[in-house]
Amino acid sequence: MNKSFWKNKKVFITGDTGFKGSWLVLMLSQAGAKIQGFSSSEFNRNIKFYDSLNLEKFSSTIDGDIRNKQLLEDALLRFKPDVIFHMAAQPLVRESYIDPLTTYDVNVMGTMNVLEAIRKCDSVKSAVMITTDKCYENNEWCWGYKENDALGGHDPYSSSKACSEILIKSYQKSFFNDLDKSPGLSSVRAGNVIGGGDFSQDRLVPDIYKSISTNKKVFLRNPLSTRPWQHVLDPISGYLTVAEQLYNNGSVSNDSWNFGPYISDIRTVKEVAELFCDTWDIKNMIDYNHDDKQPHEATSLSLDISKACFELQWKPRWNLEESISKTVCWYKSYFKKENVLEISIQQIDEFFSI
Repeated sequence: MNKSFWKNKKVFITGDTGFKGSWLVLMLSQAGAKIQGFSSSEFNRNIKFYDSLNLEKFSSTIDGDIRNKQLLEDALLRFKPDVIFHMAAQPLVRESYIDPLTTYDVNVMGTMNVLEAIRKCDSVKSAVMITTDKCYENNEWCWGYKENDALGGHDPYSSSKACSEILIKSYQKSFFNDLDKSPGLSSVRAGNVIGGGDFSQDRLVPDIYKSISTNKKVFLRNPLSTRPWQHVLDPISGYLTVAEQLYNNGSVSNDSWNFGPYISDIRTVKEVAELFCDTWDIKNMIDYNHDDKQPHEATSLSLDISKACFELQWKPRWNLEESISKTVCWYKSYFKKENVLEISIQQIDEFFSI
């Protein structure tokens, strides 16, 4: 992380109180950035992490919905940021089956509102739009998807993110293509991120932690499904790299980027669950019974990260075993009511010292 670049930079983050957003806020605050957040208390069900780190000491956040176009634009124009990270979303596959209308409204129209606000804010030099690895048309291939592969999605969440990607590409070509006047704008796609502080519903690690803390078995919905697992600091380091490049090179750098693990860390849900429990040193916490009534989720999913490795000089720093170890360490500290802010800063320092 180029701390000298981020010192005193004004950074606007949508979804700042979520899992990834909270880690990003902490990382940028440690580098001396000035941060303005924009998150909806109605939709963010992961506020425990933000609160446990007392991140209000490091940044201010506006309780706002990205579907409120006027409120979003006013916040952006008032703050006059140099860099924007758009993270706010409805991020859950199973929730998208329950409420597809809200999923599309937030993920597509909310993203359009962010893009329109950027167009009206002359101070913005760099904008990073966070989507997902699930934006690709999943053919259950055994190899990773590249940035130029077809977009799609079986479930409403995945297809809403594919729609967002198409929207972003359109704005890149239509409104952010002037090399002298336009800010740089890219979309970034990450795999299944893990790390301390995720308390979302229907995610593997939070489900396991909840089971451990309540002494109940965790049910694995799709134990043999494979995912590109990575520690949350890995993709965020990629987002920071993209933002810096966009700032320095302008719209000439507009593109899309995959951030995932090496092939060796593309493992099954069962393997990750067992590794987590073994690292915690706890037994008999997993229920392997398969439930055929579960809504459809991809069986095989992985990303090709060659482009980011070669063109950005980015690479994953922590393998799966190390990522699990750091994650278990964080949750144990939280369980014991220790100082998780201290643990989080320590892990960031360890990550960037590699």
